[in-house]
Amino acid sequence: MTAFPRRMLLGAGLGLPFAGRALAQQDIGRAASFIQTTGQDLVAAINDTRADVAARRLKVAAVLRKAVDIEGVGRFILGRWWRQATPQEQAEYVKLFEETLIRNLSARFGEYQGVRFSLGRSQQRTEDDVLVNTIIERPNSAPFALDWRVGEVGGQPKVVDVIAEGTSLRLTQRSEYSSVIQQNNGSVAALLAAMKRQIQQLAAREQGAR
Repeated sequence: MTAFPRRMLLGAGLGLPFAGRALAQQDIGRAASFIQTTGQDLVAAINDTRADVAARRLKVAAVLRKAVDIEGVGRFILGRWWRQATPQEQAEYVKLFEETLIRNLSARFGEYQGVRFSLGRSQQRTEDDVLVNTIIERPNSAPFALDWRVGEVGGQPKVVDVIAEGTSLRLTQRSEYSSVIQQNNGSVAALLAAMKRQIQQLAAREQGAR
């Protein structure tokens, strides 16, 4: 399942070429500023060693809930199986998906202690989203790049995908989740059970994080 932190998140023209370019540039700036703020908030939460792990997890959770289109990304990842899930399974899945994102970070607080990030190049990906590049640096580790795909959801910028080493996290996750369901004769409940087990494993790993 997902390894969100390492691998693991506008506007059309007005008919005039100049106006279209100006609007795109403005959207790129907004997306970059959004990722700058989001990244700073995440780094601050992860590096706050004065707080215990549970308190830092709560801070990370607040940042992710504000920054990531959790339901939209989750539904995309579940794909065609979303329509086959019952309303109860859909609600439970979104809840578990959110918890998985949060726990994937909190279980790795030790690995990411002292993390820093810097903005790279931002570019208009389509009319609907912008790709913001960042460079992640950790002590005693080689820097690596993460590209954050930012779209507008409800009039606000939201992370809708993260691309690491050229690989889309949501596409990778979609394939993995679909595989679990298919191996269990189309049972969404089997995926939910697997997600619960993963969360338990991450929670146990979190206990060793400092």
